[in-house]
Amino acid sequence: MAMPPYSLLASNAMTDKRILVIYTGGTIGMQSHPNGLAPGGNFATRMAAALTQLPIAQQQALPVYDVISYATLIDSSAATPLTWQQLALDINDQLTSYAGFVIIHGTDTLSWTAASLAYQLQGLDRPVVITGSMLPLEAPDSDALANLHGALKFAATPSLQEVAIYFAGQLLRGTRAIKQHSDAADAFTSPNYPLLGKRVGDDFVYYPSRGLGQQQRGAPRFELPDYRLVNQGEVVRIVLWPGITAWQLDTWLGDSRVKGALLQLWGAGNLPNDPGLLDVLAKASGEGKLLAAISQCPKGSVHLGAYAAGHGLSDAGIMAGDSMTPEAAFTKLAHLLAQPLTLEDQRQRFLTPLVGER
Repeated sequence: MAMPPYSLLASNAMTDKRILVIYTGGTIGMQSHPNGLAPGGNFATRMAAALTQLPIAQQQALPVYDVISYATLIDSSAATPLTWQQLALDINDQLTSYAGFVIIHGTDTLSWTAASLAYQLQGLDRPVVITGSMLPLEAPDSDALANLHGALKFAATPSLQEVAIYFAGQLLRGTRAIKQHSDAADAFTSPNYPLLGKRVGDDFVYYPSRGLGQQQRGAPRFELPDYRLVNQGEVVRIVLWPGITAWQLDTWLGDSRVKGALLQLWGAGNLPNDPGLLDVLAKASGEGKLLAAISQCPKGSVHLGAYAAGHGLSDAGIMAGDSMTPEAAFTKLAHLLAQPLTLEDQRQRFLTPLVGER
């Protein structure tokens, strides 16, 4: 996925600090075709035309920006760890040329990309804002223009120094967001962390006390490992269901190709009263596989061993993911497993907050 040539779009902004907009595909850029909606091209021109619909004062307050479009546009359901890696590499390559970044992305896996980028771009000293829309840019009553407007404004906020999502008037931490609705305009939420900012009237308000910028010191410490090591199903996600058996769990974890797993347990961290399940988990952990657990509940946290139904999980080598989202926990496992770390270091770093994910 190579970086294509730039398409310069200079607005009437009062600042010379440029923003780079990276268009990857998604509903926002789709156009009608005989077989339905499909990714559309010429996005830079279409975006510029849409922004002229804003009131003149808002147009003049936009930052100067450039737009690049990936040569192969994707529906976000086709994104893989290699997609996350390419975006991080492209931002790294352009870091000194831009004051901030906007990534335009399909909504289905937008929060997964945001979480992965946060781990790869640790110590980020400028904004990376990811957005998209529920309706195409040219559709009647589309949310696309409002989301693009807000993403550009927050990407030009120097004190925002992390990966964030802007959607439906809200700015959310990338590692704390989930998609909560399949078709509503306010599709994303941050169940266990307050908003980083929001639109209030015509203003875009950032809350620096909630951000990472005040916690970070020194130059960015990006980690850009080879995600090909986790691109063939090496990390799995297993959501418990009533009646799950040890042989089913072992089918996943006993496969030699699996290096790590995210378990989504019930409530505060419960699983069925079946010693065989714990045996499978202990065996996999003993083989050096990285196993973590979170709750199936969107809000709250796991507390392994708080109930008898979860007793023994810690002894079996399961790491508690606390209140992490599935996206943040899964992409963190993948990120750690893509690096040449010892199992002890992997476990320690999973349990340590790296980018405000827990």
